[in-house]
Amino acid sequence: MTVLVTGATGSVGRLVVDELLAAGASVRALTIDPGRAKLPPEAEVVVGSLARPSTLPLDGVDAVYLAPMARTVRRFCELAIDAGIKRVVALSGSSVGDGHEGSSGNEYGAVEAAVREAGFAWTFLRPGVFMNNTLDWADMVRAGEVAMAYGDATQTPIDLGDIAAVAARLLTTEGHVGATYVLSGPEAISLRGQVATLETVLGKEIRFRELTRAEQRAQWVGFGVPELAVDWLLDGFEETLRHPQVPTGVVEELLGRPGTTYAEWVAARREVFA
Repeated sequence: MTVLVTGATGSVGRLVVDELLAAGASVRALTIDPGRAKLPPEAEVVVGSLARPSTLPLDGVDAVYLAPMARTVRRFCELAIDAGIKRVVALSGSSVGDGHEGSSGNEYGAVEAAVREAGFAWTFLRPGVFMNNTLDWADMVRAGEVAMAYGDATQTPIDLGDIAAVAARLLTTEGHVGATYVLSGPEAISLRGQVATLETVLGKEIRFRELTRAEQRAQWVGFGVPELAVDWLLDGFEETLRHPQVPTGVVEELLGRPGTTYAEWVAARREVFA
């Protein structure tokens, strides 16, 4: 079976390539720059971009790991159907259907709708917040103080490696067609709790300073984040104050092993925060 991995140099797609190769699958890895991609020699590295569907090498492909790109997804679907591709595992998000104008769920929902309507044997992955988001804290961690709004907002962050492992499992095993899997990390942890974990794992004092919503909003808008997206993010934190997230257990069920904890994730990235 040959699997086309779109976004093969992206944050999740690159890990999907490794997981599929480890499972013995034949991998066609899509990139716009093979020379810089540094993909494994075992993968068939091909030039193309999901942003330009006409460049996609679809002949001989049995299944696709689909990165989310709403702008071109319908054209991708047309070309993939014409090429005889039956199976698609699409990366989506737990924000699908939340209705906020600034939500990432709007793009994810458009991708799901197009794939579903095209008639593929589909599976959708809906992870929540990524552990990798806290890489943005690296400078603050090194300085010894993390400043964020909604310190007690409690979420279930997930390691990108666990998302990739699930995607590869679904692409190489049976029984998942028509399923939508909401993925989470194995623990509920607040922003303040993540800082405490960083402090413990790194062995250094790191203070947490609570920002007001207005302060956080001004900071993110100043960084260039669209205002609607900022409001959606802050509303999400506020919601998890009232209704803390709970782990879904899906990663553990599908992989037959524990999901990666935030402490384990930090320990593997000491050099980033050091």
